[in-house]
Amino acid sequence: MAERPEDLNLPNSIVARIIKESLPEGVNVSKEARTAIAKAASVFVLYCTSCSNNLAMKANRKIISGPDVLGAMADMEFERFIEPLQASLEVYKKAQKERKEAMAKRKQEKSDKKPEDIEEGSDEGGENDNGNDNENDNENDNENEKENEDEEVDE
Repeated sequence: MAERPEDLNLPNSIVARIIKESLPEGVNVSKEARTAIAKAASVFVLYCTSCSNNLAMKANRKIISGPDVLGAMADMEFERFIEPLQASLEVYKKAQKERKEAMAKRKQEKSDKKPEDIEEGSDEGGENDNGNDNENDNENDNENEKENEDEEVDE
């Protein structure tokens, strides 16, 4: 729990950005008005959270879910916001599902790599199988160069 009431306020920078984005260009809002809007928004969030928590507790749950928030909006007599919130919740769920599927796909592709591919990939990074840097590779290259030079001299 917050130690001071000010700890429960929304960040002023975020509130200022929301205000700026929602108003037409050229409209200025005083610092006092921004502070009042930030406090009102904080109170609204706390009230909505409290109502949502009450609904969750009535259902013998400890976790507030999306339907709890929608029910709280009805309890607070903000019915006109329920439909847009439901649409936003569906968009959020869809985005989370797509993100989860994409991560599972990447994980599957990574695990589908053959061990041979992984060994070959490690050579590309400049390391040999024993994990040492290019020291052994450089020594082998130098020996091969000397052998090639010796063969050229013999010819």
